[in-house]
Amino acid sequence: MLQFLSGMIFAGQLVAALFFIRFWKRTGDILFAAFGLSFVLFAVSQGASLLSDAPREDRAWIYMFRLAGFALLLGAIAWKNMARRQSS
Repeated sequence: MLQFLSGMIFAGQLVAALFFIRFWKRTGDILFAAFGLSFVLFAVSQGASLLSDAPREDRAWIYMFRLAGFALLLGAIAWKNMARRQSS
C-alpha cells in the first residue's frame, strides 16, 4: 500500500510540474518555471525514495532533491520581489 501511495504522489507531482510549465510557456513568467522545476525535483525525490525501498527516507541524499526544490522556490520568489521593487 505504501508503494502505491508513493507512486500516486510521484505522479501528482509530475502533473503539477506539467501544469506550471504550461503556464510558464503561456505567460513567460519565470516564477512558473521555478515552480515547475521544483515539482520535478520533488517528484525525483519521491521516485528515489520509492525505488530505493526506503519508506522512512533514512537516506540523506533523498532530501537533497527536496532541499534544492525549496531553495529554488525561495530564490525565485525573492528574485521576483526584487525585480518588482526595482521597476517601481
